[in-house]
Amino acid sequence: MAVQWLLVVHGMMTLTVVISFLCGQWPIFKGTPFQWIHYFLTRGAYNYLLRFVGMVFGSKGTDVVLTVEQFCCNRPNPILQIIYIAIIGSVYFVIAKSSFIYIPGYYIGHIHKYTSFMAVVMGVILFLLTSFSDPGTVNAVNVSQYISAYPYDDIIYSEKECLTCRIPKPARSKHCSICNRCVARFDHHCGWMNNCIGERNTRYFMAFLFWHFLLCLYGAIAIGFILAGRVKELRVVHILTVYYGVENSIRNLAPRVLQWLAGTYNTQILLMVFLAIVSLLLAGFFAYHLKLCLTNTTTNETFKWREYISLRKKLSEAKASSAAGTPYCEQKKRKCFGLCGRSSAHDDDEAEAIVKRNMYDRGSFHNVSEIVFPLSSRPHTSCKSKPKSE
Repeated sequence: MAVQWLLVVHGMMTLTVVISFLCGQWPIFKGTPFQWIHYFLTRGAYNYLLRFVGMVFGSKGTDVVLTVEQFCCNRPNPILQIIYIAIIGSVYFVIAKSSFIYIPGYYIGHIHKYTSFMAVVMGVILFLLTSFSDPGTVNAVNVSQYISAYPYDDIIYSEKECLTCRIPKPARSKHCSICNRCVARFDHHCGWMNNCIGERNTRYFMAFLFWHFLLCLYGAIAIGFILAGRVKELRVVHILTVYYGVENSIRNLAPRVLQWLAGTYNTQILLMVFLAIVSLLLAGFFAYHLKLCLTNTTTNETFKWREYISLRKKLSEAKASSAAGTPYCEQKKRKCFGLCGRSSAHDDDEAEAIVKRNMYDRGSFHNVSEIVFPLSSRPHTSCKSKPKSE
């Protein structure tokens, strides 16, 4: 039973750490252990490390740590790319070493030895395409083309100049401090790709996420079929019912079969759990970005809208308090105690209306086609067509 409990604890700890690290900052986890673990992993542990290094090695040691941080987090570097190659290569190697001996099996055919390899190769190809393709670099030569393709909405985007590149800044673009370039339709800088995700490589990024979700799901299901085949081939159910007198029902057989699998095929169980967890995380990440694509919004614009709406709410509250003769700080206190619920609901409706006036959202079909066929690559293309009607 020790092995089984070890597997359960390992799976729960892995799931908790991964969810906390990736999603702990989400509002739904506010005030929960997931938020605390996220803070410790992203800030707390690093702060303690700096203090420890400063105590042991002094300022020189701290400077070394800060230099490493600058290289790893604020400059283009291939560290996460190397880690990705190491992860996908090592996982595939362990699966091939531990599970391919059972292929073909009762429920899985010989062809899966080859389809699994081809699936991994396709994943690496999509990774390379996303990593090394141009995200849509804006320069003095093509800036007029991007300005024509993406007009200013005068809400979160207005005419201005990039202070670093010294060129006009097209709407939806952003200067990436890590890559030191302006990127059209900037979404985010992806450390795993060592590249920005922008107008010209969002399609590859989406394909990468979707394919790796399918790849992990395929691996988890394939290992599940292998294990089910071993149970069938070794007649485990027959042995348990005939020789051990176990009642032939799922309720009685399932715990004993799982116990036997965990003790005999613990490597395959660990791999299956790992792949299942990663596939769920990739599914959530892909669904989030798919929603952005369908509404023609970027991650960068999500934060911009959030800041804009927050500012509008504060201005609205300040005006309301001024008109009522109540200091803004006092009104904010009352709102916190739920005394201004009507005003809050009104502000939320107004904020929602602001979000829905996204002039770049022209309907799901046009939005997706803009991802697959970027506007700047089309002749005489502009986003000035009528936005999607409400």
